[in-house]
Amino acid sequence: MKRIFLSSFILGLMLLLVSCETTVNRDNAAKIKTGMTKDEVLAVMGEPIKGERYCMPDVFFYYTDCEWHDGMITRDECTPIVFEKGKVVGVGRAFYKDYRQKDWK
Repeated sequence: MKRIFLSSFILGLMLLLVSCETTVNRDNAAKIKTGMTKDEVLAVMGEPIKGERYCMPDVFFYYTDCEWHDGMITRDECTPIVFEKGKVVGVGRAFYKDYRQKDWK
């Protein structure tokens, strides 16, 4: 019985912490403006997600939307911040999608 209670408590705590992180990141992402430098973005948002799938030098991904409570972070749960020449040119999935397709048009 103790084990079930402890497991439930830990799971609940983990979900609470994840939801707090996404709320803070979402609030901070709203502060990002076009023209900010990478250092300014890092000061507001902290370090972006690291990982092979997200390793793009001109795009920072931040975990902002918990869609699935599975412990995995997917791109659809992230807000991208796009840079050109070291300055922010756009924020958000819609901008990122257009940005990625601009060379294909």
